Amino acid sequence: MVPIETWVAYSGACVLIILAPGPDNILAISRDISQGRFAALVSSAGAGLGLLVHVAAAVLGLAVVIQTSAAAFGVVKIIGAGYLLWLGIKAIRSKNLVTFSTHGEVAIRSVFTSGFLTNVLNPKPALFVLAFVPQFVSPAYGSVTVQMALLGTWLALLAFVIFATLGSFSSVLTRWLEKHPRATLGVNYGTGFTFIAAGVSVALLENRK
Repeated sequence: MVPIETWVAYSGACVLIILAPGPDNILAISRDISQGRFAALVSSAGAGLGLLVHVAAAVLGLAVVIQTSAAAFGVVKIIGAGYLLWLGIKAIRSKNLVTFSTHGEVAIRSVFTSGFLTNVLNPKPALFVLAFVPQFVSPAYGSVTVQMALLGTWLALLAFVIFATLGSFSSVLTRWLEKHPRATLGVNYGTGFTFIAAGVSVALLENRK
């Protein structure tokens, strides 16, 4: 069993990392501004489950393959970078990732899928889980596999809660943006460029064995 002091230290580190600006929390905030809290919750749930996929991969050893195999890493990197770039370009061209028009709303299934794929197709979370979670694992605490699964699941749950909270408290910004159409356009451009920057960052990742 993981000691409580280790669990607390791990949780604190997770919170700080999750709060760092990135595609997941920006996407959750954007969904809340456009379609309300339920959409933000759905997007956050998708991101959390996407992170859980990386946790499962790490527990099963699949993340090690991505880290050590140049070919596997390259495939994941290209797909992930391409998806993030596509989201960014789409946000800039359509200008409706953030919108107050009912016609421009995104189907809830698509909201979930975007949140899920933004995480699953990004190799950064896989490498992060593989490098970060084991730092808090010790054979002295029992089964390493069980510890990895528990800590990884806790990370995914914290991610969901934090992303959902960030998204759910966008109401003040929402009211302001409704009165300032040009600012809404700026948010769409900003979000688009954030995704593009994330995609470029993923594309430039190196596979360090």
